[in-house]
Amino acid sequence: MSTETHGEVVDLARPPIHQSTTVAAPRERTFRVFVDRLADWWPLDPFSLGGSSRIAAVTVDRRVGGTVTEHWHDGSCHAWGTLLAWDPPVGLTMTWNVTGTPTEVELRFVALNEATTRVDLEHRGWDRLPPEELRAACALPGGYSGGAFERGWATILGAFADAVREDVR
Repeated sequence: MSTETHGEVVDLARPPIHQSTTVAAPRERTFRVFVDRLADWWPLDPFSLGGSSRIAAVTVDRRVGGTVTEHWHDGSCHAWGTLLAWDPPVGLTMTWNVTGTPTEVELRFVALNEATTRVDLEHRGWDRLPPEELRAACALPGGYSGGAFERGWATILGAFADAVREDVR
């Protein structure tokens, strides 16, 4: 999206996507479920490169520079992104390579009290993507331009909240 100002074309900012969920669990447990059980709760269909039938595991190499990786049954590996920040149980930031041109996903785990945590997600860097990736870079129709990433992250965080609830029982 752009606008013309005094004969000059200026690109308008592509705002980050923000999503949050609140769970009835301490921050440490919430963070642990997110990282340790990623392949168990993440909706691999359609939010992965290989789908649930191909994926044997999803791992997090827990350090700055480490990767979040899909491991397929055939032995191949496919990186979702690289960790740019690693601060358990406060949060993590990673590149999101699934979009083609990498964007960034930041997750913050905010302790609201001893037994309640809010998980805040920001997916940013959309200004890096060319128009064709903005339209098509998602498992859902419409890409960033059509709101697919907002719907997708809401679905993913909903699945995560369900997993945390099940872990607490």
